[in-house]
Amino acid sequence: MEWLSCIRTAIDFMEEHLTDDVSAQDVAERVYLSPFFLQKGFSLMTGYDVGEYIRNRRLYRAAVDLKETDDKVIDVAFRYCYETPESFTKAFSRFHGATPSQVRGGAAINTFLPLTIKLLIYGGNRMDCKITPMFPFKVIGFQRVFDNETAYTEIPKFWDEICEKYAAGVYAGNAPANPYEQALVDNCIGEYGVCIDDVGGGKFRYLVAGKYTGGSVPEGMVVYEFPRSDWAVFNCIGPIPEALQSMNTRIFREWLPGNPDYELCGNASVEWYDCVNGEKTDPDYHSAIWVPIKRKQ
Repeated sequence: MEWLSCIRTAIDFMEEHLTDDVSAQDVAERVYLSPFFLQKGFSLMTGYDVGEYIRNRRLYRAAVDLKETDDKVIDVAFRYCYETPESFTKAFSRFHGATPSQVRGGAAINTFLPLTIKLLIYGGNRMDCKITPMFPFKVIGFQRVFDNETAYTEIPKFWDEICEKYAAGVYAGNAPANPYEQALVDNCIGEYGVCIDDVGGGKFRYLVAGKYTGGSVPEGMVVYEFPRSDWAVFNCIGPIPEALQSMNTRIFREWLPGNPDYELCGNASVEWYDCVNGEKTDPDYHSAIWVPIKRKQ
């Protein structure tokens, strides 16, 4: 599905199911897209993640219902998928700055209307992108499961943890002291950051990884194989994480909307880091984002 149509359909689906118990997984299935890519793209285009958008719309509609009907607070709470009046009142008060009773008595509410997605034309800054067919390849790495809503802040901490625990000695010039450090050296672990959307429930796997060269896999590490596919490779120049975050935003706001030839496919993406030249804080540091794609029918 064309990217703008995908986002618009997702919004329409959420609007139709504000009183149903739907999740980001349900929305993604409706638009035939990986929940990871939907969450990422929706957030970058709108400033809200899927769960936050649904929650805000429900709380606004609940306030309207309280003002325009005589329905009991408990009935309104259940209508908009809150399990208890207490949890509803807490969320409602945080969003509107007033309790349900105060809103019914005339207190002002915060308005949160349905989003309208429009195509904006950007220009003046060429994106360095090439379409590259890749044979199947395997990566090996340290894995952790992250929540879509907190991943941007938690993943950098994961990198710091892995580097401190397994890479510090090697980077200092010491010989590998254990199987994990040996695997790190043999497979250049740290060259890739891999997102894999196969967990469900608003979560995904993330690997601090390298290209698997064979050999033993230490306990707790995992190997993941990418199938043969076409990839859009976006080169980034600049310090990390700013350069990658900026490129991510441009992919979903500029490259995908209205793209006449390609659309997203698969359930994984790759961040590539130059492990040979320069430091990640250098203004000319080289990194890249790899996104699996397919030609539109």
